[in-house]
Amino acid sequence: MGPEDFEPKTTNYVVQTAHQDFSHALRKGFVRSLISWIQHESNELLPYDEVRKHIPIRGQHYVGLRQIETDKIVGSVSRFNDFDRAFLPRQTNTRARWESIDRAYFEDVILPPIDVYKIGDVYFVKDGNHRVSVAKERGQAYMDAYVIQIDIPGTLDENVSLDNLIMVQEYAEFLNTTRLDEYYPQGDFRFSIPGQYEKVLQHISVHQWYMGEAQKHEIPYPEAVKGWYKDLYRPLVKIIRQHKILNSFPGRTEMDLYLWIIEHRWYLGEETHRTISLEAAATNFAERFSKHSFQKFPQFFQRLFHKKEDRSA
Repeated sequence: MGPEDFEPKTTNYVVQTAHQDFSHALRKGFVRSLISWIQHESNELLPYDEVRKHIPIRGQHYVGLRQIETDKIVGSVSRFNDFDRAFLPRQTNTRARWESIDRAYFEDVILPPIDVYKIGDVYFVKDGNHRVSVAKERGQAYMDAYVIQIDIPGTLDENVSLDNLIMVQEYAEFLNTTRLDEYYPQGDFRFSIPGQYEKVLQHISVHQWYMGEAQKHEIPYPEAVKGWYKDLYRPLVKIIRQHKILNSFPGRTEMDLYLWIIEHRWYLGEETHRTISLEAAATNFAERFSKHSFQKFPQFFQRLFHKKEDRSA
């Protein structure tokens, strides 16, 4: 029998309280997921194996028993679908184990240390996910853990997300292909979401073809990259800045808006059957898709959640 299957002798009060504690944590997790969705923020517990794929590993070594900060536990080896980034439960199938651990706290039972991998300044749970979830919900700042250190260049902190790791890797590959950072060292060509650079590379290839047709000879790729920058990207960024469109899309980048506006321009052309200027596409996009109207939603859900808490107190 594992430590998370522990079943202490309990009173009805302890059983009922543990049941209520789990229901409260599950409800908190639901509200948190809504707020994260509205704010376009990641609420996912990081999968250890996926993180390892996107960072260079130099080795690992056993550190031993340590007290670790619960706030720096950001991922899991196998339970990343059962809990959110705050280790709140996401599914009811975790209830039995979760409540068992919660009851152990009421009975003053000393639970064994968890097992974790440490990468940079953060931790990934190998064994003890339910213990972490209950500890965080109860406000426990530190936990005992057996630590295996994964050696990497640089570091990771508690703000790391899988999307960020993927984007760093994608950005490096994009710059290696285009050398835009060499041609325009002051430029910032980063996206706020992963998986977008392939579309930009397609834009460059299409522009390379049009340049070749106009000039009646094959265009070298470096020349095509510079042509794309001068003919498409830089003029559109100038419009974005002139109209302060980025202010209406907090957390996004000029590269995000470039791609969205170019795609929006194509759809407008299909709708109207006429050529749409970059400026018309940009201003129309801002009018249609500004996020300002959604900014009050997170506060609404927070107030709703607190009201539920007050009624259940």
